[in-house]
Amino acid sequence: MRVSELSRRSGVSVTTIKYYLREGLLPPGRQTSATQAEYDDQHLRRLRLIRALTGVRGLSVTTTREVLDALAAHTGDTHLLLGLTLGSVSLSGESAEQDPAAGEVAALVEELGWRVHESAPARTTLAETLTALHSLGVPMDRHTLLPYARLAERIAVLDLDQLDGLTDPLAVAERALLLTVLLEPALMALRRMAQENESARRHAP
Repeated sequence: MRVSELSRRSGVSVTTIKYYLREGLLPPGRQTSATQAEYDDQHLRRLRLIRALTGVRGLSVTTTREVLDALAAHTGDTHLLLGLTLGSVSLSGESAEQDPAAGEVAALVEELGWRVHESAPARTTLAETLTALHSLGVPMDRHTLLPYARLAERIAVLDLDQLDGLTDPLAVAERALLLTVLLEPALMALRRMAQENESARRHAP
């Protein structure tokens, strides 16, 4: 397809596509003349993933390029591919400064039997949340979190089920990213609705 068709099918302007080409996010098309090139479905898939990484996950162009390069280097490793796409794996490989509650998080992960890398950003987020709750007079430990974690396990199974049957690494990455980032507000909305229902069941006249 010509760049105009690629633009129409992807919803990305020709100007932005040319910018992505210059920045190395999108590989060049097959040159058909000095000023013309043709693009295929792989370009379309990669362009959609670029949009998801920059628009949905909010990554910079530089970080998006790093993620795409890492994905290209690990297309045969679906577990690592998903980690890179969703931000579960740090590109630098460096661990963030540990929060005092990190030990509680580590104990929770061990009790669950989960395989979660020590440098996973989610560990830091969970530890910081526990510390913030404690400072506000709402102490919460791994025992309180355990039933929530079991519910999260069931959601993770549903999430990964959505990727079954996909063989194209870019398709897997795009679907995982969209389901994770865009579905999170829906999950929060369902939680609020369930809380309202439970409140009505317990307290409404």
